[in-house]
Amino acid sequence: MSDTLLGPWIRRFLVEHLLIERNLSRNTQASYRDTLCLLLPFVCQLAKKRAEQLRVEDLTADRVSAFLRNLQETRKSGPATLNQRLAAIHSLSHFISLHNPELVPWCGEMRAVQGKKAPRHALSYFEKEEMDALLAAPHPSSDQGRRDHAVLLFLYNTGARANEAAHVRISDLDLGAVPGRDSSSVLIHGKGTKQRRCPLWSTTVQALQPLVTNRLPSDHVFRNRRGQPLTRFGIHALVERYAQAVATTRPSMSKKQLSPHTIRHTTATHLLRAGVDINTIRAWLGHVSLATTNIYAEVDLEMKERALATCEVGENRSNKRKPRYREDKELMEFLKKL
Repeated sequence: MSDTLLGPWIRRFLVEHLLIERNLSRNTQASYRDTLCLLLPFVCQLAKKRAEQLRVEDLTADRVSAFLRNLQETRKSGPATLNQRLAAIHSLSHFISLHNPELVPWCGEMRAVQGKKAPRHALSYFEKEEMDALLAAPHPSSDQGRRDHAVLLFLYNTGARANEAAHVRISDLDLGAVPGRDSSSVLIHGKGTKQRRCPLWSTTVQALQPLVTNRLPSDHVFRNRRGQPLTRFGIHALVERYAQAVATTRPSMSKKQLSPHTIRHTTATHLLRAGVDINTIRAWLGHVSLATTNIYAEVDLEMKERALATCEVGENRSNKRKPRYREDKELMEFLKKL
């Protein structure tokens, strides 16, 4: 039956299902596309077919298991990466079975493929004095130093991911007229289309004001020296540079992961220690599930010793021309250009 060709299902899955039906982000679409770009050539080699000829039945549980083993052996993929690839395949199989009940048994076989159990690593976060030292590292006398301080302070205040901080625009800020008296907040655009609003400390507002004064609401808050929006890679480099500098005088930091996500863990841990309830922290960080936030409760239960204010700062391809299928792009080309 023509409806068991795999290609049309993949197109519908990536374009219609992920973005329109589930309203997921382009990053999620790209991640699932990358998995299929790796999976399809592998299955083509085993089935001895071109990608456009593959049928749903060519994608078997045994081949998926072999695909995951191949990733582990040839690409040295770890458990987390393997589980991410498998999740994309599970999601595709579930989508196909929803629209073709005859393929429900096939979907069951696919979803029976188990992921790898990933070891739990100790959560890395900065102690209060380490975070204070990190915030004090940028030189306050230069424009770049003041911007870097504002970035670090913003990350600590909001617990934002690097990508979230990079995409904050001036229109997302609601800065009180008088810092310390009027409440201030920021609207953070999280994963997918999720949004959350976080309060801002008066010190954060004071650090942000010089960066946003006399600028358009549509401008990004954080810019590089060329006046272009600071990217998440730029924020990563910024955090790592200052953290490595501070680690030279604080050996305890050299044993930790020095990244924006460590600051995010730091925010959650300090809020928890200050007595903030776990559900508030979940909303603060933008977690969908409370179970994700509960990991912080296992870090250190120095609860209610300080008030919340203490967190604040002072495959080979043939050369033959391939036939066109219904004047449509070939499947692999479609995936590469998506």
